[in-house]
Amino acid sequence: MKPTARLRDLLSRPGCLLAPGVYNAMFAKQVEHEGFDALYVTGFGTAASLGFPDVGLVTETEMVTNLRYICAAVTIPVIADADTGYGNPINVSRTIREYEGAGVAALHLEDQVFPKKCGFFEGKQVIPLEEHAQKVEAAIDARQDTDFVVIARTDALAVNGWDDTVRRATAYRDAGADLVFVDGIRTIEDLKEYAGRLAKKGIPCLYNGGLVSIDEASDLGFRMQILAGLALGAVYAATSGAMIALMETGSIDSFRNQFEQPPTGEGMNELLGLPAVYEMERRYSIGAGGAR
Repeated sequence: MKPTARLRDLLSRPGCLLAPGVYNAMFAKQVEHEGFDALYVTGFGTAASLGFPDVGLVTETEMVTNLRYICAAVTIPVIADADTGYGNPINVSRTIREYEGAGVAALHLEDQVFPKKCGFFEGKQVIPLEEHAQKVEAAIDARQDTDFVVIARTDALAVNGWDDTVRRATAYRDAGADLVFVDGIRTIEDLKEYAGRLAKKGIPCLYNGGLVSIDEASDLGFRMQILAGLALGAVYAATSGAMIALMETGSIDSFRNQFEQPPTGEGMNELLGLPAVYEMERRYSIGAGGAR
């Protein structure tokens, strides 16, 4: 089953789909290896991996390049951040084609003024509702695969409050969005407001964050939960700890078991496919004493 159809099937089932967030192909492989049904690719994490804050500095080309590696590395559906669509409805049309071509199964488009900011940053601004509804319509019109999932994100909560947020989310759903996504949820109270005003009103909703478990998100009526910063946060914390320990002690003794990976067998090399490379070397007589 193609990833887009697989994602549609997953979303048609009872409950809430959980998609851990990654920013590169290696961690995408790890998500699939651990048995998750889908994964999410974060724009924040992609920007961070290139050394930038998430303030609209990463281009569509850079994001699509990353997505191609990720989609080629896994078989499960990939849901991806597409920022503002990188321009007006015409740009959105190209973004849909590029993301589809990369192998993505779903994307979300946000209604921020470009250059955008991370949904949890200060100083966001949003474009008029009607303008983003046109972007959603352009995305629906541009997709070649009717199973491709278009998610409309609104960042209006921090800017204009709940009434405008609900008005926008409802309009984007009416414009054809398969799911809506209110970003910037910081408290349980806001999450319950989100559920009560939208998710429990029959509008398919996505929740970004870890304030509740997947079972609790399902009980609140959400159809998808992403944990956008999961891999990035874990790697940053572990790397920072290792660097600090090395600076303080001049030794890797306190984290040697994390630093040294076995050359074969279980672990990172198996995840990355090294045993399959060895098997191809044997099959094609590549290596010491073999063909070159």
